[in-house]
Amino acid sequence: MPFLSVAPSALPPDLASMGGVSAGHAAILLVEDDPILAGMLRERLGSRGHTVWHAASGAEAEAIGAEVKLDLVIVDLVLPDVNGLVLCANLRERWSIPIIVCTASERPEDAVLSFKLGADDFVRKPFSTDELEARIEAALRRPVLQKVAAPTDEAVQVVGPLVIDGARHLATVGGEAIQLTPTEFQLLRALADPPNHLHYTKDLAQQVWGEHDPGIGRSLQVHIRRTRSKLGAVQGRSPAIVSVRGLGYRLVWEGEPVGSGAATP
Repeated sequence: MPFLSVAPSALPPDLASMGGVSAGHAAILLVEDDPILAGMLRERLGSRGHTVWHAASGAEAEAIGAEVKLDLVIVDLVLPDVNGLVLCANLRERWSIPIIVCTASERPEDAVLSFKLGADDFVRKPFSTDELEARIEAALRRPVLQKVAAPTDEAVQVVGPLVIDGARHLATVGGEAIQLTPTEFQLLRALADPPNHLHYTKDLAQQVWGEHDPGIGRSLQVHIRRTRSKLGAVQGRSPAIVSVRGLGYRLVWEGEPVGSGAATP
């Protein structure tokens, strides 16, 4: 049966072996609380040879994702137990597969936030099933983004014109050194691992200070503001630190970022 809608507890133990794109067929997780729309999409995508797992809530989506090897996720923003934007960020934190947000929301900021939180595409309801299917196929054809390995003390991180040299404790933009405090330097390294990626406030605090509490959260805001100012003060374009309200920060570069690598002697 091409469409499977199950409670998390009903998942058999061998599901981890399922999934993967083969001959154009993909394992798709549909996170949608409207049973009529879910049924329509299951029929359409199933007829194209895709295997569709359905979750009516964020909790079911997390449970299925923990057991099934997926190739793509379609997420509604209005769910009974979690904001779809938060779920989108959580999924992007764990997976590098394409995420398509599909929602009836008419707020223009939802599209912007969806992309900031890791969505690859955004579709408003009502939509044409032909258009959604075309977007799914296009997303499946794109190369899968790989997460960058955590930098070591000897690593050099490159984000556009920004170069962070861990061994020399030096950050430069276009060859011009940025005068950072040790805390600001560690914070910039954490934001660049990887770039263009949402880093949660608590995770940044844990990486830089080894713990997270309300006091450290306020200190983090101050250090973010100072680091952002120092990046912006450099002549020419540099990566920007973007705030995602209530969640965390991203180090954004519009060009093609390069990940961590071994430092040259």
